[in-house]
Amino acid sequence: MKALKSLFILAILVGSVAFTAKKDKKGYQIGDKVENFTLKNIDGKMVSLTDYAKDKGVIVVFTCNHCPYSKMYEDRIIALDKKYKGKGYPVVAINPNDPGVSKGDDYASMQERAKNKGFTFPYLYDDGQKVYPKFGATRTPHVFILKKDNNDFVLSYIGAIDNNARDAKNADVAYVENAVDALLAGKAPEKTETKAIGCSIKVAK
Repeated sequence: MKALKSLFILAILVGSVAFTAKKDKKGYQIGDKVENFTLKNIDGKMVSLTDYAKDKGVIVVFTCNHCPYSKMYEDRIIALDKKYKGKGYPVVAINPNDPGVSKGDDYASMQERAKNKGFTFPYLYDDGQKVYPKFGATRTPHVFILKKDNNDFVLSYIGAIDNNARDAKNADVAYVENAVDALLAGKAPEKTETKAIGCSIKVAK
C-alpha cells in the first residue's frame, strides 16, 4: 500500500514538472494562433500580418544586417521568397535587434542592405523589440512558418532554414522548403521544430 502511495505521489510530481516546463517555454508553440503585428518596412510603409489574409501562409524570418549567419542565408531567403511567394507563402523578414546595442542594425542600414542585396520581400524593423519575444525568437536567422487557417495564422514550423549554414550547396535537408511543400500538399510538416543556428538577438541591458 505504501509503495502504491509513493508511486502515486511520484506520478503527480512528474506530471506537475512536465506541465510547468511546458508553460514556462517562451513564445508561440506549434499549433498556436499568431496575433497580428504591425511594423515599419524599409520603404517607410507599415506592414501588418493581416495584410496577408489572402495568402495561404507566411514565412516569417527574424534576421539582421550584421550577423555572419544572417549574411550566409540572405541569398537563400531571397530564393525562398522567389519560389513560394507565387504559391501563397511569401517571406516577411523582421530585424529584432536593438540598434543601440548592435552596430549596423539601424533603420538606415536596413534600407541600404536591402537595396544592395535586392530583397524581394518586406524587411521590417521591430521597433521597441515588441514582436520577437512573442514568437520566442532567439537567433538570427530564426524562421517561423505560419499557415492560414480560416481567419487565423497558425504556427506550423519553427527553426532553421536548412542543415548547413556555411555552405548552401552542401545543405542536404531543406527544413523550410520541406515544411512549406507539405503544407501546400495539405499535410502537416514531418519535422515541425529544428534548432536555429545563428547570432543571439541583441537586447539593451
